[in-house]
Order: sequence, then structure tokens, then C-alpha cells
Amino acid sequence: MKILIIGFAKIKYMPYLDLYLENLDRENNDIHLIYWNRDLKEENLSKLEGITLHEFSSFQEDEVAKLEKLENFKKFRDFAVSVLKEKFDFIIVLHSLPGVLLSRELVSGYKNRFIFDYRDFTYENFLPYKSIIHTLVNNSYKTFVSSDAFRAFLPNNKKIHTSHNISTRDIENQRSIEKAQSPKIRIGFWGFIREEKTNLEIIKRLTNDERFELHYYGREQDVCKALKKATTDSAQNVYFHGEYTPDEKINFVKNTDLIHNIYGDSNMNLAVSNKYYDGLVFEIPQLVMKNSYMGVLVSNNGIGKVVNPKDEAFADEVYEYYKSINQAKFKRNCREALERVKAQQSTVTDIVKNLKE
Repeated sequence: MKILIIGFAKIKYMPYLDLYLENLDRENNDIHLIYWNRDLKEENLSKLEGITLHEFSSFQEDEVAKLEKLENFKKFRDFAVSVLKEKFDFIIVLHSLPGVLLSRELVSGYKNRFIFDYRDFTYENFLPYKSIIHTLVNNSYKTFVSSDAFRAFLPNNKKIHTSHNISTRDIENQRSIEKAQSPKIRIGFWGFIREEKTNLEIIKRLTNDERFELHYYGREQDVCKALKKATTDSAQNVYFHGEYTPDEKINFVKNTDLIHNIYGDSNMNLAVSNKYYDGLVFEIPQLVMKNSYMGVLVSNNGIGKVVNPKDEAFADEVYEYYKSINQAKFKRNCREALERVKAQQSTVTDIVKNLKE
């Protein structure tokens, strides 16, 4: 079977691609992958051995308004349409935007022959956009959602399954991790550093509080540069470590006591981040935003603290929470929550493994 996976970012920024790389039969299928090289830098493609790559190369900053990305979106669509002319038996679409950009081709040429991997809430309050999303779901073979909170914006359809962002690599690394000790509570954020206002609020609450260290791991685009500038002269306990590879994550996980998983924008209030699963796998308590879906999960599972960095008592609340953790109970909660995730994920894994024409 000839399968095309349509990605919308660089390989290393699509950890959810691993679901397909690990479970599709590469020997008996002709697998192709479209990906977008947004920073025009080379990356390690060794894990893609045997896969035909189609690189869309066009510079694009991430943290800008989507309207400013329209020209590149059109170029991406044109590129993807040219690849689709090769004719495929099955399509896997990673993210909603490429699905919307290619909706006409998917619905007319691949009805019931594509997986729609839905990962973010964007323009669903705009009726025409929402209509396209519903059409994609209803015409898909299966639709995967990365958060059950997204289901509220999708049709009620039995084709929809929840796909969790758990990493086989991380689960394997979990066995060898040994936490480094520190007299201070080390709060760590990793991934795409966004939301300048939210992070400035957190930094303001924790700056020079001798109880804490705040660490950021991730590529330094405009938001990160602004945070660094704001902390250069005043903050003695805020650190920026720059970009990292997936294999390097284990190094700073060992030096993290609390995961900074706090987001304030509307999409992330509905989403489940990769760091949520890192908390489960590596058994690290996490801080999440009040009134978010992750707040519901963290509270129900007993694996973290719901906070709001605007609260004057933010630092004291975090400190008191961390000092009150019953480690044995916390670790048990993480393991039980992770087992529930694995059980649910097995359904999605079986779907990918058993793809047929």
C-alpha cells in the first residue's frame, strides 16, 4: 500500500509522528512523508530510513499571527497538491490546518481513506471553518483527537478516537532515570516557548525567591528573547538553556522537581500537552492553569497542582503544595493514570497497525 503522511512542521517538532513510524509496516508499505522545514536548518532524519521524504522548505516564524502565515500556507498547499498527484492508497493528515487546506482533495479523492489527526483548536468558532472540520471528520476513515475537550467542536461520530502523546522512548528512559537532588525546587518548562504575558507573570512571582529555580528548555524565538531580556538584570534564579533534541530531554528531566505546564490561551486551555504525559511517565508533579482541561485531569488523577500565576500567593501555594506531596501516593497515582492512558492508546495503535486498502 502506498501511504502519504502529511506533516506541518519539522520532524523533531512532530513527536506525534512516532505513532505512525512505530506502527506502520515499512517493509510491506511504500510510505511517503511531507514535512515543513520552517527554519531552513538541517535535522537528523535517521529515524526515517526507508521513507520517501518530501520537504517543503520555506522560512516561517512560529509565534506570529496566522494571517501573516497565509502566503506560506498557500505555498504549502500547492506543494502538497503536487505530491498528491503521485496517487496514494491512503493518507494520514497530522494537524487540522493541513486538513483544511487540502480538504477538497481529501474528500473528493480519498473518502474513507484518510486518518484525520486533529491536534488543535483554531478557527472552529468561525462557521465555514467548523463546517470543513466536520466534513473532514465525517469523510475520514478514522479521526484521532489529542484531547477529549476538542470533541465539543466535532460531530458526534464513532470514527473519533482519543490519541495520547505518550512516547515509547520516554517510557524506556524512565527505567534508567535517577533524580539529581537540589536544596531548591526546580521548576522546568520544555518545548515551544510561547505566551509572553503568562510567563512574565510567572517570572515576576518567582524572581529571586530563594526557594525556587525556574528553567526554560527550548528554541529561542521572539517570545523567549523577550523573556530573557526581561530577566537579564534582575532575576538570579531564571535560566534559559536553548534548543534540545528529543534524546537530550532525559538530562533535564533528572533536574526537574515540578513541571511548568501553565498555559493561558484558549487552545491550550483545551489541549493536553506533551509535558502532561512527561509528568506521568517520569513521575514529576506538574503545575497547570486554573479552568483548563489539563486542570481537570490533574485534579482528578491527583498528579499536580492547579494554579493561576496572577494570584499574589502563587509562589507560596506552589511551595506549600510541593512540600505536602505524599511521594508514595503521588507515584501510585501517576502509574495508575499512565496505565489508563496506555489502555486507551492501544486502540489507536491497533488501528494504525492494521491499515489496509
